[in-house]
Amino acid sequence: MRIAVVLPRGCTFCPDKTNSMETVVRTLSAHSRLNRLVTLIADAGGPTPAGVQMVTVPAGLGRKARNAAVVDVLKKLSPDIVEYHQQLKAASELARQLPHAIHVLYRHTRIKPSRNLIERLRYGRRLARFDRLVFVSRAAGEEFATDYPRLAGRVSSVCNPIESDAWRASPEQRENLILFSGRAMRDKGLDLFCAALAETLDRHPDWRGALMLGDWDKHQDWAAPQVRMLERFGDRVEIHKSASLDAVRAMTQRAAIAVTPSRVREAFGLAALEAHAAGAALISSGRGGLREASGEYALYVDVEEAGSLTSAMMRLVENPDERLALARGGQAYVERVHSPAARAAELDALREALVDKAFVTPKPTLRRRPLVGPAASLTRLQG
Repeated sequence: MRIAVVLPRGCTFCPDKTNSMETVVRTLSAHSRLNRLVTLIADAGGPTPAGVQMVTVPAGLGRKARNAAVVDVLKKLSPDIVEYHQQLKAASELARQLPHAIHVLYRHTRIKPSRNLIERLRYGRRLARFDRLVFVSRAAGEEFATDYPRLAGRVSSVCNPIESDAWRASPEQRENLILFSGRAMRDKGLDLFCAALAETLDRHPDWRGALMLGDWDKHQDWAAPQVRMLERFGDRVEIHKSASLDAVRAMTQRAAIAVTPSRVREAFGLAALEAHAAGAALISSGRGGLREASGEYALYVDVEEAGSLTSAMMRLVENPDERLALARGGQAYVERVHSPAARAAELDALREALVDKAFVTPKPTLRRRPLVGPAASLTRLQG
């Protein structure tokens, strides 16, 4: 069995620009018992991750040119399974050119419901080209199955893993520090966090805050006024814009409390895993896959307004025994449930099952009649 893993445009595994998707792919590949059968395909520009095989295509290509380069690589590799990460349109175009392989779309974010009939038909046609659709939580997979019931039988889920050893710090040795780590967006609840943090710091002058804000340049017009309400606290609040993964890790290992106040149904919630693994007590909105990330080991709150978030912060600040118990429990939970070995084993089992099924029921060769009239127009809209 040969497996090709295709990453989207812009993924290079460059250490100072690593995104969460690259981290997940690298971690799963390194811990897979099928590792020697897996080849990653990414853009040139960064080092090959340790313990994996990788082929690169030139960086900076447009979608069509990059697809052509990736097809050349795939034809040389002749894989049994092609696993495309994230980008639906490009992956669908590639899958159409390799009819005899098993095609898997691996989504790290939700597939949002279509807004109209034409969009629904277009997305449905693209999605139908995949033999399996893998989501990073059961919640994301179930949401998709509700929106696209005809494809529900192709849905699987493999939750994200985390290398706990790289994040682990003592839950007992923490600073009086409350942390937000995420993109500087309204969807992530940054404004709610800033309002709740300000009230908590007013009441507890021995506590401080820290914000590790991703994608700052993209969202600063909205985010800057939210962060500005914390300026009056001076050096009691640390603000880091577009920080590196190492800086995020170091800050998370210091914080006594971490907060993921997302307003939207998260596909999973890697920031929650990182907080648990680092030994922080977590406050979470629990939306989407966030409950699968944390299990029973987060303080879940309603995030329709900042008051409930303030109450949760105050509760953990004022109850150190509860805070420590939550931190210890969460750390043990992610080490047990979200270990790379466990998640890689799930993905390996899925890959083997797909190949076994393909041997029993090989793909037919499809020959389509040319379409004319309205049907032809609709097909062009769907493609």
